[in-house]
Parts: sequence; C-alpha cells; structure tokens
Amino acid sequence: MTAGTTTEVTAGASGNAYDRLRAEAAAGRIEEVVVAVPDLQGRLMGSRLSVPYFLEEAARQGFGACVYLLASDVEMDTGPGYAIDAWNSGFGDFVLRPDPATLRTCLPWDDGTALVLADAVWPDGEPVAVAPRRVLRAQLDKLAERGLAAYAGTELEFLVFGESYREAWERRYTGLRPATRYNVDYSLQGLEGIEPVVRRIRREMVRAGLAMETARAECHPGQYEIVFRYAEAMATCDNHVFFKNGAKQIAAAEGAALTFMPKFDEGEGNSCHIHLSLRGTDGSAVLADAGAGDGMSELMRHFVAGQLACLPDFALLMAPNVNSYKRLQPGAFAPTGITWGRDNRTCPVRVVGSGPSLRIEHRVPGGDANPYLAVAAAVAAGLYGIEHRLPLPAPHTANALADASVPRLPTTLAEALHRWETSEIAAEVFGEQVVAHYAQAARTELSAFERAVTDWERMRGFERL
Repeated sequence: MTAGTTTEVTAGASGNAYDRLRAEAAAGRIEEVVVAVPDLQGRLMGSRLSVPYFLEEAARQGFGACVYLLASDVEMDTGPGYAIDAWNSGFGDFVLRPDPATLRTCLPWDDGTALVLADAVWPDGEPVAVAPRRVLRAQLDKLAERGLAAYAGTELEFLVFGESYREAWERRYTGLRPATRYNVDYSLQGLEGIEPVVRRIRREMVRAGLAMETARAECHPGQYEIVFRYAEAMATCDNHVFFKNGAKQIAAAEGAALTFMPKFDEGEGNSCHIHLSLRGTDGSAVLADAGAGDGMSELMRHFVAGQLACLPDFALLMAPNVNSYKRLQPGAFAPTGITWGRDNRTCPVRVVGSGPSLRIEHRVPGGDANPYLAVAAAVAAGLYGIEHRLPLPAPHTANALADASVPRLPTTLAEALHRWETSEIAAEVFGEQVVAHYAQAARTELSAFERAVTDWERMRGFERL
C-alpha cells in the first residue's frame, strides 16, 4: 500500500478541532502538521504534512506509513518474529488515522507546527492490534463494558546534563556534567545549573496545554521531576509521550541533554510512578467505601489483589528493557518484591488517598516505560482481580525492600520475558498476538545486549585476565 491509498476517517467530533487548526493556519500561525504514532518504545514517529494536505486528505482518509514503525527496536531495526513481519510483507504501509482529540496547535518549541497523534489501522480499517494505543484501548473498552473508566497520572523523573546531545554522543555518554552537583531532593537552592532548562520545559508544556501540578528537584545530581494533572487514562498517556518528546527538543534547544533511562549510573534511577483509579461511567468513586474500616470498597480490594497476582507475568510491559532491571535492584529505593501497602513507598503497589481520591500508585515502571503498555498492564491486572474476585492479603506495614519473605519481582529482562510468554493470564487478557509481538521485542533487546561488549568488561578483563 502507498501513502496515497487510505481509509476514510469518520468526521465525528473532528469538526471543532480541525476548524481551530484551519483558523490558526489562516491567521498564519500554523504552517504544518506533524502526524505521529507512538511506537513500541513510546516514542513519537511520523511525518510533517502541509496544512492544506492534512485538512483535505489526511484528516479524512488517514496517512500511509511503513508497517515496520510498530515492529522495530530502539535502533529502528526490524526482523522476523514480530506479529508484523515487515521483511516478508515487503515493507508495506498501514494507515495512520489522526485522532482529533489529540490535536495540539501550540508547540512553543516548534514554531508554526501543530501535532496530532494517530491510531494505526490496516487498509481495510481494522485496528493494528499490537499498536500500543490499541493495546490500552482494548483494556479500557473492557472496563467500559463494566460501567467503569480509568483515570491515571504519571510521574516522570529525568536527568539533565550540561552537555548537548551531540557532545554527549561524541563522549559515548561518559564524563557528563549533571546540572546539579549533589542531592537536591525538594531543595530550593543549588538549582542554578538546572533551572533555566526545566523552567522552560515547565512553562512551554503549560502553554502547549498540559496542566502542571508540581515540579521539584530529585535525589540524583541533575535529577528533576515534573508532575502533570491526572486525566482519563488514554489522555494521560498521550500527554506523557508528548511531554517526553517535547522535553528533549527543549533541552536540545538549550544546549543541554536529558535522559529518562531508568538507571544512568550507580546512583538513583529515573522512575515513572503511575497513579491509577477507577470511576463509574457516571463519575462515582467506585474504589472508596466510607463504611469499610480501611475505606476501600470490595471492588478496590479485588483490583489491588489483581495487581499482585499479575505483576510477575506483566512485568515486561512495565520494565521492557535490559536497563529497566538495573533500577529494580536491592538498595536502589525501587520495588524488588510483590506486595502492597497503605502509603508505603517500599511496596510496588502503594494505596494512597481517600474517598474520591483513593487510588493505587504503581511504582514498578521506570522512565523508559511505554505508558500505554504500563497502564494497560495495570488496568488488565485490576480487571483480572475483579473478574476472579481475588482476595487481598493484609497490607505490608514494614520496609518491604528489606523483607526477604516477600515474593520477588523478575530480576532480569530474560526472567520477565519467560514469565510473559508462558503466562496463561497474559494470553487470556491481551491475546496471543500481542503476547508474541512484545515477546519478540524483548528477545531483540536481549540479543542486542548479549552481543555487546561493555566498558565494565574492558575495565575488568583487558589487562588482568
């Protein structure tokens, strides 16, 4: 299929969004539109379209893009084993169908540009089942069948360095200068090296339409966290990938570099804690029960129990890379066991809030997590607990990181891959195609790592072995 062969997009609610784009273009403020799809890593991939072409063609019919975008690793390498076999299918196209609800006509760091996210569909209009947005949508649809809706918030940490991305690349990402010199967790001083970059990120994200809640420096030198307002789960994930993409562009414009990788060095890692709650489609707070001693409804108890039951099998969707498991190690203030607690940050599942704000905080995902997949995993686990009426064990009240009796999370990507592709639960709730596709993504990551020779190996063995 070529870019000119498209499928019709229903008008629906697109009118107001695209009318706004048309008005901005007529006023000379928008010259082109980026149509982007989140890939397996949660990165935005796509093309720049002229406004007339977008409005006259792509907004109605979609836009063709190569299928390998959803079947490649971080290096953009593809191969056999994925559910989408780009090589054997001739590197054809699927269709990127713009979602008008995601249109942003203000990108302060990219003047004259609008951006819209798209769903990948086949030429016959069938959704691409393994696309991250589709994986999440399938779980949200299952919630809707029960009269439920998911709301989420993500808390992303990142490290800022004084070098540009080009300088960092040429140094092979070694010997970089963190933008703060020491632990500045919650500090209001010592931030002069980082504040110009993060101030611009904060302000321009708000101008772009994100609702910021809090921002502060973190433990690792150069580490920072910006938290945006919770929203319906899909919208939160869309905001998440938009933020990561834009933050890197802003850092580059400032001559700096930032990374979301879970574990840059032996210091504190970058997390992506996910706050998740359910409501009735009528807006009711279904997780809370004022009459219960712990304030939790029976539905919430099953929902939390499902997280614990599925966590070992679904870990791959929350920790998808080799580096993910460097963060999930003892002594790193990241989860290592499978348990839950009330306001207990040493547990992977922390129950926090009360009444309408009652929710879980999932502390396993790191900064590399694809938000669509991580939230889909948490929603699917909760649904599994609800459907099977799983009982909830007593909360962990002590330090779960130091308790050897707590069942352990997978400690490597290889272990998580084995749990994922042999899981009857994963096959039941996600389908065999999705399981196989993301198993291949993990195998590709492992294969690349196992072929690599690291600096650690050279330092250890060059002279002394």
